[in-house]
Amino acid sequence: VQLQASGGGSVQAGDSLRLSCAASGDTFSTYVMGWFRQASGEEREFVAAISWSGSSAYYADSVKGRFTISRDNAENTAHLQMNSLEPEDTADYYCASGRSWYNSATDVRLSDFGSWGQGTLVTVSS
Repeated sequence: VQLQASGGGSVQAGDSLRLSCAASGDTFSTYVMGWFRQASGEEREFVAAISWSGSSAYYADSVKGRFTISRDNAENTAHLQMNSLEPEDTADYYCASGRSWYNSATDVRLSDFGSWGQGTLVTVSS
């Protein structure tokens, strides 16, 4: 599956952004979708993941309660709604697809996600 992320931008602390990930080339509903982020000089980290049907989702503790992951299997898209953005959320955000689901957020592994979109930059100013 090919993935293309979009929706990044420069915002002020407290603002919202909605990232989108458009998928093509395979049956979207057979993939778990995830969002990850990588700040400058840091390792890529897990943000959120959603199951094949969208019935389950996991979040990193740092974004829980502020970010919401969703998907529309009819439109082959996944979204990350980001509210109450903080300067610490500044990073390149990547969407990715995988096959495995998890028992908890701490089980999520980057290596489980085989396809990645290009990053979309989110910059949050204080």
